[in-house]
Amino acid sequence: MSRRRLQAAVLGIALAASTPLGAQEAPPPPAASTTVTASPELQQRAETLAAAISGSIPYDQYFAPEFRAAIPETAFRQVRDQLTAGLGKPTRLEGLVARTPHVADFRLGFERGTAVGQIVVDPAAPHLVTGLRITGSEPREAPETSIQAVVDAIRALPGATGFALARLEDGGPKHLVAHDPAAPLAIGSAFKLVILAELVRATAAGERRWGDVVTLDGSPLPGGGYTHKAAGTRVSLRELATQMISVSDNSATDLLLRALGRDKVEAMLPVIGIRDAQRRNVPFLGTLEAFKLKGLEGGALGRRWDAADVAGRRALLAGPVAQAPVSAIPASLFQDGKPMRIGTVEWFASADDLLRVMDWLRRNTEGPAGEEARAVLSKNPGIAPANAAHWDWVGYKGGSEPGVVNMTLLMRARSGGWVGVAGSWNNPQAAIDEGRFIGLINKAAALAAP
Repeated sequence: MSRRRLQAAVLGIALAASTPLGAQEAPPPPAASTTVTASPELQQRAETLAAAISGSIPYDQYFAPEFRAAIPETAFRQVRDQLTAGLGKPTRLEGLVARTPHVADFRLGFERGTAVGQIVVDPAAPHLVTGLRITGSEPREAPETSIQAVVDAIRALPGATGFALARLEDGGPKHLVAHDPAAPLAIGSAFKLVILAELVRATAAGERRWGDVVTLDGSPLPGGGYTHKAAGTRVSLRELATQMISVSDNSATDLLLRALGRDKVEAMLPVIGIRDAQRRNVPFLGTLEAFKLKGLEGGALGRRWDAADVAGRRALLAGPVAQAPVSAIPASLFQDGKPMRIGTVEWFASADDLLRVMDWLRRNTEGPAGEEARAVLSKNPGIAPANAAHWDWVGYKGGSEPGVVNMTLLMRARSGGWVGVAGSWNNPQAAIDEGRFIGLINKAAALAAP
């Protein structure tokens, strides 16, 4: 997983709806009979938004001080990289509808899709952006017209793939269509579903409450919204889980893993249906640990990890990995986008494993007691709004890094039935076309709707 992606929490696929970026909220839209014209300043900032997102314009020359205070550049990059990981580079402004002379809705084109949102500029010179909100994004439409065509397209992708679409019934998932569904593959940030499952179990058992607070102690964290928070900052388990799942925040993930306990999370692996867990996913890695194993000492730590048994790996995590400073990771690591150690330093599950995980979450979040977990799981539906609209409810988690992409969906039909979709693509030899894969899973979700 590349340093850029770890720092930006990109292991979540770039389809986050309602992703907040704004320090200033936009006002409600004007009445239909009102004609509003964007100011020249608003028009200019909107037209250069693609450059700001790509980093061609320095952060402090595009965003106002109050925006930068509320949204540090590292947090901005988190969402920026989510978008570009799945949709490619931003290209141009495709539409702008003013709400006021200094507030507008926009549609921004990317190489493989589009994003929509709102932008707010300061009326006073130098007219910097004071608010920005990405409210939705979607890939270009995949051409396939049937579920079987989607499966065939996934099968034809270079490398290893696995896919399953199933009804979730009392006896467990029942395949509607599948391709190599039992093959364990690297899944990137979809591993965060296991941590969420432990939190669901612990809260249901009365061992934890969603409002319980974690106090930051200054320990190193991977990139994310909590990386630069001061020691003593207090944050609830609810907030950490929400950030971990909805925007795949790696700092929130590692904080939650520490709070819940690695041993408790590992114990959940067989409970929620991940087969062969001991050999592939124990010890259960945090994101910063994975990053260090891939990047430190020219990969030497990763090679030691590959050769070690479980006890040796635990000793490695407690010793050299824990002691190595984040600054020892080369800044240039993964800049070429090449896959690195995706067959060993990763988290692994088959499509069937992930369907069982989602089914466990479905069954263990029924009723009022499960509302918190379902709110977390559904905050980012993972698929384009038009495709999510086919369903009554959509829960999602995915993951990506060079050579790895996963998308896993839990969907409730308007009739009340439940459907799960899980797909992964690994290629240790070359970067993969995430946009193509995202488009295929989106099409599967749309075609699967009753």
